[in-house]
Amino acid sequence: MLRQRVREHLGGPCAEVQLCVSEMLGNVIRHVGEGTPVVVRVCGGAGGRVRVEVTDSDARALPVLLRAGGDDEYGRGLALLDAVSLRWGVRRGEGHKTVWCDLGEA
Repeated sequence: MLRQRVREHLGGPCAEVQLCVSEMLGNVIRHVGEGTPVVVRVCGGAGGRVRVEVTDSDARALPVLLRAGGDDEYGRGLALLDAVSLRWGVRRGEGHKTVWCDLGEA
């Protein structure tokens, strides 16, 4: 449902944006816990760029870019994010963190 809402928000196909939102939200569910409150922001910017931000309430559980092996079941989410985004990072605040990425035209 979230992928559909992102597409509606951006007004058309946006596979890379939808992928990043899914991977970032999946990391919150996997590493912080199912049911964790999150805020998802998708904002258009200059030159057709799109910024995606996912904020959750655990400033301690920071994402780590891994190099997954062929038989590994996990560890590819941030590698996908890294591959399709122009750049990405993490901002920590008091009692929360925001994982963000910038993408080219949606």
